[in-house]
Amino acid sequence: MNQLFAFITWTVDPVAITLGSLEIRWYGILLALGFVLAYLTLQKIFAKENVPQKTLDTFSIWTIVWCIVGLRLGHFLFYEPEYLVAHPLQVLLPVDEDWHFIGYQGLASHGGAIAIILWLVYFAYSRKLNFCWLIDRLTIAIPIAAAFVRLGNLMNHEIIGCVTNVPWAFNFIYGGYDSDGSSIAGTFRHPSQLYESIVYFLLYVGLVVYYFKFSKGKIAPGRTAGIFLIVVFTARFFIEFLKADQVAKEATMLLNIGQKLSIPLVLIGIGFLVYSFVKKDKIPVFPAQKEEKK
Repeated sequence: MNQLFAFITWTVDPVAITLGSLEIRWYGILLALGFVLAYLTLQKIFAKENVPQKTLDTFSIWTIVWCIVGLRLGHFLFYEPEYLVAHPLQVLLPVDEDWHFIGYQGLASHGGAIAIILWLVYFAYSRKLNFCWLIDRLTIAIPIAAAFVRLGNLMNHEIIGCVTNVPWAFNFIYGGYDSDGSSIAGTFRHPSQLYESIVYFLLYVGLVVYYFKFSKGKIAPGRTAGIFLIVVFTARFFIEFLKADQVAKEATMLLNIGQKLSIPLVLIGIGFLVYSFVKKDKIPVFPAQKEEKK
């Protein structure tokens, strides 16, 4: 049984298409596809609840913008604050002194989650929407985007696991260097990107089925947001034990940075879930639906 896979040498080139000097990476393709699928999911949810297309488009565009900003800033705030201070321009605009593109290296899902929550607070307040109504619907769509992002990490030979001898271990031949400076290529590691991607995909399927088949669009306030935060960041906490350190300073930590950041988000998720059972009879609806009932 141990020879079921007998190790996997991951030879996929991170670059999908080359057009002259332009390189299109699998990561970018999968990131875009994930956002599109999340948008289509949200579009179906909003259509079911009579939300105007204009509201959906405005909300979706700015959610993506703030998600990317949060992902990028979060990495440097949590993992490399010294780089943020020394090179503030390169954090959001990845170019060198001669304005040559140097690529995005470093995105933190915790930063993305915090940025999205803050954006939802603002959007709900400015549009006089119920915050729980908004976050519950968004968290149904987000997992599919997260699943494709992790597949992009797999294609990019990054966010790899620690060295292991499990039969499905991957040799990431295009990988760079570990946090201690040693080469990743030639070592067999946990495909931690796949572990997370599978969790996110299953969560997406579960939440979609829950919304359309069981709740039929009537979600107790905070229910799906709570499930999302608990599942995503509990999985992240435990999978971190199988991942290589993101930065060298994590080598001396009992719990790494990702795990420490996951704990409060899991607690917030528990708070949402408890609230959903306390307020289960007070189901929020989109304002247009309130007007139709009068």
